[in-house]
Amino acid sequence: MLTDTVPALVLNPDDTVAVARRAIPAGTAFTLGERAITAAADIPSGHKIALTDTAPGQPVVKYGQVIGTASAAIAAGDHVHLHNLAMQDSHVEHRFAEAARQTPLLPEAERRTFDGYLRADGQVGTRNYIGIITSVNCSATVARAIADRFNRGSELEAFPNVDGVVALTHGTGCAISMKTEGYLYLTRVLAGYARNPNFAGILMIGLGCESNQIAFIKERFGLEEGPTLRTMTIQQLGGTRRTVEVASDIIREMLPAAQAATRTPQPLSGLKLALQCGGSDGYSGISANPALGHAADLLVRHGGTAVLSETPEIYGAEHLLTARAVTPDVARRLVDRIDWWRDYTERNGAELNNNPSHGNKAGGLTTILEKSLGAVAKGGTMPLEAVYEYAEPIDRTGFVFMDTPGYDPVAVTGQLAGGCNMLVFTTGRGSVSGFKPAPTIKVATNTAMYRHMEEDMDINCGGIVTGERTIEEAGEEIFERVIAVASGARTLSEEFDYGDNEFVPWQIGAVT
Repeated sequence: MLTDTVPALVLNPDDTVAVARRAIPAGTAFTLGERAITAAADIPSGHKIALTDTAPGQPVVKYGQVIGTASAAIAAGDHVHLHNLAMQDSHVEHRFAEAARQTPLLPEAERRTFDGYLRADGQVGTRNYIGIITSVNCSATVARAIADRFNRGSELEAFPNVDGVVALTHGTGCAISMKTEGYLYLTRVLAGYARNPNFAGILMIGLGCESNQIAFIKERFGLEEGPTLRTMTIQQLGGTRRTVEVASDIIREMLPAAQAATRTPQPLSGLKLALQCGGSDGYSGISANPALGHAADLLVRHGGTAVLSETPEIYGAEHLLTARAVTPDVARRLVDRIDWWRDYTERNGAELNNNPSHGNKAGGLTTILEKSLGAVAKGGTMPLEAVYEYAEPIDRTGFVFMDTPGYDPVAVTGQLAGGCNMLVFTTGRGSVSGFKPAPTIKVATNTAMYRHMEEDMDINCGGIVTGERTIEEAGEEIFERVIAVASGARTLSEEFDYGDNEFVPWQIGAVT
């Protein structure tokens, strides 16, 4: 472990910058290895300090990888950030499935279990909600009114085994072409949530005249109505009041069966863990993200599934994943998604370096290449088993990737539609989100933010930065918390009942 007397971290012997472990005042002299460094300016906590002189146009290296080029002359001891570090196009060398890889699973007798809800289709839930899915924005108000009737009333008191009624509302469903990617993604999301094992029952509600017809969704995705899946439209029933009454009666019919569901010991192969980061800072790739990566490795070794996403936030680091692919085809699928994103941003007059956000930059991140190298650490070290398009059903165990935007609510919506029943969310600037129906464990990258937002943060990985604990120790804590929460322990976002507003399907294409 490091001692707290060392003010900056060198992450790789080839790096030309170090990361400040705390604010370093101008004029501070210190030694890093054999280098004598004097801070030429104030270096904020989490920001970069130059280790060497770098001429304009020359690469700046962090994590042993190029994160951009010097846009002005950089001298050893300088603050390296937006004023002297520029983005460059990523030209990484891909090594597809460079070695035959097989996930190193533990013997079955040594694998951990959790207490979950075994569903009829073989999936396992970590929570026991009833969901109301809207096919169109026009039915959103009615869906929320129905959910509020149960969540704010007293009827659920007789069903303590039911976690609540969730209204999954969104802003689209009509005025879109049925031939577009956006329409495919929307319907795939709605069908995926209807199958998510954290729901004991689903009621799907439309207006009636929308483009996104419920009958088509059922036919396309093989959804069959029965005791745990019911559908209706407001126009067919004769208006909002009648719909609320009929829908409430249907939910009352579902509640006894949901109440009867019980937790039983289940293998960790029943866990699909979504890996997310948001409000990242200069410590994300040093503390919480690699700690989550270690936890993901442990989960995979015990037979579970860890799902990395946010394609724009692996841009420039995707070669680290293609080299871990189990086959060249899996690697090519990931590169194909990167190519799709290049085209998507170009035709929309944007660029991939639009990410990092304002908060990311305030926290010490400068380019998307730097952010990506830290973000990909959430994925651990296991072989990459599969690459999925947005909201596709996740049908492989192990470490997998799903193509999503970097915007957290949209990314998580895709992961949950794919079948994820748990989420770990790392953050350096702070997050107050929840993502019903999946319980969300929030992990702080630094102790200052953890203490400032302690009511919202479940785990603190700041001790990695200060040298008080190792990545492995923090990763084991995350792994144990995942098992506990999957078995019913509540997260802080659940204590506050957060998570009703983060269902955000990815909208692509023209609205007409």
